[in-house]
Amino acid sequence: MAWFRDQHEAARGAAAALGRRIGLGEQRTAEMVIAVAELAANATKHAVDGSVLLRVLRDEAVAGVEVVVVDSGPGMADVPAALRDGMSTAGTLGIGLGAIRRLADTFDIHSQPGLGTVQLARFWPRPLPPSVARESLVAGITRPISGEQVCGDAWAARADTNTAAPSAGQADEMRATPPDSPTRPSWSALTGTQPFGGKNATLRPSYARSGVSGRSSMPVRAAVAGPGQGFLVMSCDGLGHGPLASLAAQNAVHAFRTGDARTPEQAIEQIHRALRGTRGAALAVVRIEPDGRLLFCGVGNITAAVVTTETRSTLISHPGIVGHQMHQLRTYEHHLPADGILVMHSDGLSERWGPTDLAGLLHHPPALIATALLRLVGTRRDDASAVIAKMAR
Repeated sequence: MAWFRDQHEAARGAAAALGRRIGLGEQRTAEMVIAVAELAANATKHAVDGSVLLRVLRDEAVAGVEVVVVDSGPGMADVPAALRDGMSTAGTLGIGLGAIRRLADTFDIHSQPGLGTVQLARFWPRPLPPSVARESLVAGITRPISGEQVCGDAWAARADTNTAAPSAGQADEMRATPPDSPTRPSWSALTGTQPFGGKNATLRPSYARSGVSGRSSMPVRAAVAGPGQGFLVMSCDGLGHGPLASLAAQNAVHAFRTGDARTPEQAIEQIHRALRGTRGAALAVVRIEPDGRLLFCGVGNITAAVVTTETRSTLISHPGIVGHQMHQLRTYEHHLPADGILVMHSDGLSERWGPTDLAGLLHHPPALIATALLRLVGTRRDDASAVIAKMAR
């Protein structure tokens, strides 16, 4: 993974080396290099603060390359017109965005006049492996502080299948009650557990912005994984920046991926043990169930929220440093609607964003949404990361 800022020739050379290194194939690598050269040249010559990200994507069988291009203006007033053949800005290769879309296995773009453009293209070996045909439900982006080559922020995701079925009474009640019904039983009711009360249930104050809610969830005791295949998502911010922060973050990723945790609390406990002797980290882990039930546990200043076109509901983290000192862990329950997204980001992004900032992005791939959020409220004075999760449709 590498960022290139105003370095279109360096991005082109890195793309060629990357394609050869992962075995993309001579023809496919050449096509990717052509696309990268055009995208990078556009960002450098005709945009403001244009940057190119190259990174390797992998599944169990193959590796591919993802190209993300982001800038802060001037944006495109008519994206469909820009995608038509024959449309290309002066001084570039002249192949146009329409040709790039045909060369890439996946291509997506979001542009807003005066704000900028985010473009995403993926290149896999040919023939296209069936395993990569569908868009991932989770994706994120990281960017190191200016002047550093490594990032102290990280994210990871993994699937987890629970073969234990709910009781007959629980199953009947779940089938009879719509997912968004106010009378639908809570996770506490389904699992026979009781929520915390009193002072332990104090919630973060509401964020002072239209459509943003601070009270988002109910704490649940002894939370357990629901039936079916859910997935766990982790966001981590190693303390400080540079190699030592990166070491803490990568240790957290390794512990998360290799651990056997079923719940967010279990995952954080395992990562806490793995980070002893490191700088430590702020950390948040969420489990999303097939029906949209969301279990969240966070320690430190990772921002997490469920976002729809009109609302932002903040999830609650507690003070502490994973790997050093944590208070009692608490899991909070929420619901991720089919048309919403889960956002988690480090303090390298400001919290000064609301649902209206992302409303026009929710139908795009998670990686593009994460990049757009980084462009909107990210800072170069700290490591930055954002991760987005969606429900399967």
